Amino acid sequence: MSEGNSLSKAGKYEALYTKLSKAPRDGSFPENACREINETMGFLWTGFYYVKDDRLILGPYFGPPACEMIRKGKGVCGTSWAENRTIIVPDVEEFPGHIACSSLSRSEIVIPLRDSEGNVTGVLDIDSELLDNFDDVDKDWLEKISLLF
Repeated sequence: MSEGNSLSKAGKYEALYTKLSKAPRDGSFPENACREINETMGFLWTGFYYVKDDRLILGPYFGPPACEMIRKGKGVCGTSWAENRTIIVPDVEEFPGHIACSSLSRSEIVIPLRDSEGNVTGVLDIDSELLDNFDDVDKDWLEKISLLF
């Protein structure tokens, strides 16, 4: 998205949402969406973890290698799943039990993915190399984007 550099954060998210909402929902959609989110917003890592039994299992992602499995209630992803809520972590070093998949990650946001009954089926996990990089603009737009999955 070449126009992304001149847009505000909300403007970038709006353009991203429009693009993703029009994309075909085939098997490559989650992987392509990870790439689009990551590249448009300039994040370190964007990916999905899906609930399987008592664990989150790594799904499509874009960025450096990641942890393949996370237990419920562990780390930011497991806590988001257990509490069924979006979690913004301004400094990952301050989050008790943070799971460091990359030493470059400084802040994080995790958005639960839900089925039609509100049960968590997975999470959208995004890491940034910058401290305190996520705010309510990210939360609101990423929660809206998560409804596309």
